[in-house]
Order: sequence, then C-alpha cells, then structure tokens
Amino acid sequence: MDKRRIGSLQVSPIGLGCMSMSHGYGPADEATSIKLLNEALDVGYDFLDTATM
Repeated sequence: MDKRRIGSLQVSPIGLGCMSMSHGYGPADEATSIKLLNEALDVGYDFLDTATM
C-alpha cells in the first residue's frame, strides 16, 4: 500500500476509523472488532483512528 506523510510519520493513505469498535455507536462485538483489525493490518493499514470525539 502507498504511504503518505503526516508530520514525521509515514502512514497508509486510507485510515481505519475504530470508533465503532468501542462504545461510540453502542455495544461492540469484540470478536468482530479483532477480526477486522487483523484483516486491516494484513492488507497494509497502519493508520488507525482511535481518537475520541
């Protein structure tokens, strides 16, 4: 996957928003969240948006 610079970091151009894997939209399914994170990492994602609102 291509990389983009954000400050001093090189990250994938498409990030994964992780709010749905927490309390953001109601209860999250831990097994589904873990599977999604592993699949995203496997295909090259390295920009995970974990910021709070």
